[in-house]
Amino acid sequence: MTKRPPAPTPESRPVVLITWPDFDVALPGGRTDLERAGLEVRYAPRLRERSPDELTDLLWGAVAAIVSTDPFTAEVLAASPQLQVIARVGVGFDSIDVDEANRVGVMVTTTSGANETTVADHTLALMLAATRRITEHDRNVKAGKWLRTGDQMSWLLTGATVGLVGYGAIGRLVAQRLRGFDTRILVSDPAFHGDGHVEAVSLEDLLVRSDIVSLHAPLLPSTRGLIGTREIGLMKRTAMMINTGRGGIVSETALAVALREHRIRYAGIDVFDREPPGSSDLLALDNAVLTPHVAGVSEASVAEMVERAAMSVLDTVSGRVPRNVVNPQAVPAWESRRKTSNA
Repeated sequence: MTKRPPAPTPESRPVVLITWPDFDVALPGGRTDLERAGLEVRYAPRLRERSPDELTDLLWGAVAAIVSTDPFTAEVLAASPQLQVIARVGVGFDSIDVDEANRVGVMVTTTSGANETTVADHTLALMLAATRRITEHDRNVKAGKWLRTGDQMSWLLTGATVGLVGYGAIGRLVAQRLRGFDTRILVSDPAFHGDGHVEAVSLEDLLVRSDIVSLHAPLLPSTRGLIGTREIGLMKRTAMMINTGRGGIVSETALAVALREHRIRYAGIDVFDREPPGSSDLLALDNAVLTPHVAGVSEASVAEMVERAAMSVLDTVSGRVPRNVVNPQAVPAWESRRKTSNA
């Protein structure tokens, strides 16, 4: 268990907990701005999985948190009575019990819009790394081998049929980039019905027809485990899967078995069900290119995300509702708490 910080006193400055690992590195002025606003910064970067108990200890006395994918369970929120805002650096908030946050008046913000182009670029990078077998060729050349054809032959992205599961802002940016490769684009998204540029299809139809399946859906109860053994079994043996969405959308075990047994050809994976992935079955496979949840990370996007997260905290402690609140239902309870504390 993490050692609990000293209890706050009436003379203490308000505490903001920062767990996002690159906050200081990415934007030195961010921490300075928080401290100039009279906040005490408690920096505890998330470099591994943390238990709810550990997070509870770190949150002791904190009014705000700028966070990674930390487990804000109902128990954690109930044990953090001073907490007013959770500023998530990124767009996913599936690790936060939003219903409980609404009940206790804790606002949750994201940095939506700050890294969409970066994720789209990385998605294309994984598609190209997979089709052109970049990591395999790199390993071979460094090992003194010069393998260009035969079972080391690469494939083409140009002319492929690409299926996008989820067609929000990132999915649309991926589609925009794919048009330069003369691809046919299929989309499975319950909120999308076609627009003349891409074809709206069912998930099963997409899986059957696509040469590349790329996942861009949010992780919700309805999408957790969306792609399992049965769904992967619908794909072509020559098909590839790309995931820059969320790890829990696809069964890693089912995907690893399919890759190992060459039921599908290749995968490009940036997100995992558990991060870091530890002993994931995907780690030992040559026909998978893996990256450490960096699809949304670039110099420009990180600076923008950090600035937005810091502004969410500064707005909240100043009594203003921040931008990009994903749970506006929490605002009345938050306002009531502030009135009570200021009375």
